[in-house]
Amino acid sequence: MRTINPLLHLPTRPLPKHVAIIGAGTIGPDIGYYLKSALPQIRLTLVDVAHEALEKALARCHDYAQKAVKRGKMSVAQAKAVTHDIAGSTDYGEMADCDWVIEAATENLALKRRIFAQVEDVVATDTLITSNTSSLPASRIFSELKQPSRATVTHFFAPAWRNPVVEVVDWEKTDPEVIDYLRWLFCKTGKVPLVTADAACFMLDRVFDNWCNESALLLPQASAAEIDSTAADFVHAGPFFVLNLARGNPIITETNNLQADEEGEHYRPAPIFRSVDNWLTVAPGKRIEVAPATAAAVRDRLQGVLFSQTVDILDRAIGEAADLDLGCKMALGFKQGPLELMRELGDAETRRILERYTGERPGMPTAQRPLFAYQDFWRHVLVDDLPAADGETRVKIITLRRPEAMNALSDELTDEILAAIGHFESDPAVSGFVITGYGTRAFCAGADIGRFPAMLGDAAAAANYASDCSRLLVHLDAMEKPVVAAVNGMALGGGLELAMRCHGIVALADAWLQLPEITLGIVPGIGAMVVPYRRWPKAAATFHGMLRRAERLGAGEAHQLGVVDLLADDFAGLIAQAVKRVAALNGQHAGQRSAIAQGAVALPPLAAIAAEDAGGQALSREVLEILEQAVRDAAAAATFEEALNIGYRAFGASACTAAAREGIGAFLEGRRPDFSKTP
Repeated sequence: MRTINPLLHLPTRPLPKHVAIIGAGTIGPDIGYYLKSALPQIRLTLVDVAHEALEKALARCHDYAQKAVKRGKMSVAQAKAVTHDIAGSTDYGEMADCDWVIEAATENLALKRRIFAQVEDVVATDTLITSNTSSLPASRIFSELKQPSRATVTHFFAPAWRNPVVEVVDWEKTDPEVIDYLRWLFCKTGKVPLVTADAACFMLDRVFDNWCNESALLLPQASAAEIDSTAADFVHAGPFFVLNLARGNPIITETNNLQADEEGEHYRPAPIFRSVDNWLTVAPGKRIEVAPATAAAVRDRLQGVLFSQTVDILDRAIGEAADLDLGCKMALGFKQGPLELMRELGDAETRRILERYTGERPGMPTAQRPLFAYQDFWRHVLVDDLPAADGETRVKIITLRRPEAMNALSDELTDEILAAIGHFESDPAVSGFVITGYGTRAFCAGADIGRFPAMLGDAAAAANYASDCSRLLVHLDAMEKPVVAAVNGMALGGGLELAMRCHGIVALADAWLQLPEITLGIVPGIGAMVVPYRRWPKAAATFHGMLRRAERLGAGEAHQLGVVDLLADDFAGLIAQAVKRVAALNGQHAGQRSAIAQGAVALPPLAAIAAEDAGGQALSREVLEILEQAVRDAAAAATFEEALNIGYRAFGASACTAAAREGIGAFLEGRRPDFSKTP
């Protein structure tokens, strides 16, 4: 059975040792650089018919690494490892011992078939074979392979070394284990794999290509600059700007002709694509004035094609709803996923836009179900289950999936975690829950700023906001069934506060914990000034430093202090340990599981310190004093509930300081805060 979180899959084959990429043009070297950056130990061979292309590709990989060093993204030693063991060749024989061959040649079906016939003659019978195509179905590309079960499409998005999304095409002749392995491999190496059906243009290019084609069809009504200016409401870069950047006119012509041949003339590309090389438009962040009537018409058409493709993709099961929204944001640069936008507009307005669009563009797909039915999915959580230790019940694995925000908590994610727990909490077949983060970098990197900036200066509103944000944590406090946090990477701020309220914590050995709120001119609002001192009193001095100086705590040290129950070396081991911990906690009385003291607790002295964080950066003395007083008062509180309320009020007090305005403003502006002019 396929796991929804790719990393829960237990692969039957190891990581690759030798990968070949055929095609040293634009995207091939970028794919290679991504792989070498993620897996520097592998051998990489770039294969092309032209020596000059190979030389340029190798130079590009070295240039990427040098730039990464200059920007502080990579050490000299790391860059040396990344660029080591990369070679170029015109000889297919160099691929003989490859574990994986990726074809990234021109979008030409006959050429791809010839390439794969040559590859299959050279490589071993268990070598993975994939094609990086944006539109050609796998069933066409691999129809002549002797062993099609080890082949599929892996569609990368430009720039492939940086864009996290990759589509993995699940077609009828691929071994399901190949799909699961590729999903696991991509997720392990920092990508976000999205599975699609084997339809022409798959999932995301159906959105992008038709978005661009519709923009070209609008040109009699508006200029490219006017269309890009209007599109800026929906995307970070307008369609014509992106077409210029990617030299994408021929691609749209090719892909939309393919869709037209398969699905109808209404997909035929705009003729103007064949006569224009470069569009006269505006750069991202720039706009020109657009007449209101023109802007309204453009908005309706752009939203119309977006909604039309969305319902068609879901009605035909080409992709999953959550994947579509996530992919549009992460791969294509949309500010909101199309389903998120449809929900925001409401059914009546969405219906109006679709009806106008299909009236203007006969033949284009429209909704086959009531519009509300397309919104019935979890957007930010993945729910899997694994056998419990007793062999009779199951443990639900809840994965926080917001990779674009390192799994940071939002109001919607909080509600989805609550809904997932609530859905299974009373099921006797479920013995407990594990909460973990998506990918390899973060368990949960804090909480979104959300509505908080609007509350600066309003102590009561900010305190109520903190209390409301605690609704999941308060529910965890009262649960009968155990919940274990499986910390698979950094756990910051609100993410660490979530882990603290779980009944057990297991962590990867290289994970780390931090409470950075003081560096933003605020205090932690949902329990960090309360829970550590009541749950792990022997670690009080460590939490003093974490709260007041934003000191990091490594998982190893946290384990020695008793904060982390168990350590693991890899994700599979982490989840196995978490499931065991659920079983151990089930043997305890519910009130003993989290061991949060309900009465007043002793507190080690808060010795005077300089108002500086662990890196020497100045902090606000006023906010530091608010934090210290809250820690003292919460420890002395007669009940845990009273202590939490003290924390909420302290958060509200910090929201009324000049430091909070500076810290939150700096965060929103992407700069370092300057507290030198604040108390």
